[in-house]
Parts: sequence; structure tokens; C-alpha cells
Amino acid sequence: MPHSESSVNRPPVWAQRHGGEWWLDLHVQPAARLTAVVGEHGGRLKLKITAPAVDNKANAHLLAWLAAQWGVPKSVVRLVRGETSRQKTVAVCGVDTPWRVLV
Repeated sequence: MPHSESSVNRPPVWAQRHGGEWWLDLHVQPAARLTAVVGEHGGRLKLKITAPAVDNKANAHLLAWLAAQWGVPKSVVRLVRGETSRQKTVAVCGVDTPWRVLV
């Protein structure tokens, strides 16, 4: 069934507007074979990433990968919470509907 234009533009539960930024709630699984979006998990967008969860490598890889997906500089993507957790919140500015690129 095709999506209506309004449902495509409506943010999912894991994306919220905070001022000039979008905050995305993510569930991140490190040390995967490839980096990819794999669906939703517990009200969050689930991603698998190739980087290991050591020395902040997973967080750096996640932020760089998201910036590349959105076509924005890494400087506009930041980790809001979850530095040492699989449950993370990432902020981005300069992207109107960041979820559309990821789902």
C-alpha cells in the first residue's frame, strides 16, 4: 500500500524535533559485518555498525556514517547521550527529514 505524502513526512517515534535539530533515538549494535539500518527495536531505530565498541571507535564510525548518509559535514552530527551504551541519541541540524534517508 503506498504511503500518503503526509505519512512519509511525519517523523517516526524515534525522531523528535529539538529547536533547530532533530534528535534520533538509536539502538546500535557494534562489530557487525556491515554498517546498515536493520529496522526498529524498542521504539528506536536499530543500526548495525562495523566498528568495535572500544576507544570510542563505534561512536566515531556511527557519527561519520550518519553524516555521509545525510550528505552533511560531520560537525553537524553529534552524540547527545549514550556514549557507552547501545541506546544512543544523536542530534543533526541542517536535514529536514533525516529519517527518510535511513528507512
